[in-house]
Amino acid sequence: MKPLVYILQSRKNNRYYIGSTNDITRRLKQHNDGLVLSTKNIRPLELKIIISCDNIREARVNEHKLKDYKSRKIIEKVIVSGIFPWNY
Repeated sequence: MKPLVYILQSRKNNRYYIGSTNDITRRLKQHNDGLVLSTKNIRPLELKIIISCDNIREARVNEHKLKDYKSRKIIEKVIVSGIFPWNY
């Protein structure tokens, strides 16, 4: 599978979680099964968007850049547009 950045939203408290992976099916199952410490208490989670990247390194860099913004408005803009803020 192609590497990607994904955004999940908690159905419990509407918080967002940003991650990267090369297997979204496996990773989403891990999140919803409670196997990921940072999302264990905000389950169930809904996949809001996936954004493909060229390689896993690029996916990790984009994930960390997006997390550094710490802005709900920017995350929601990415969900709507499907584009990272540094690519506007």
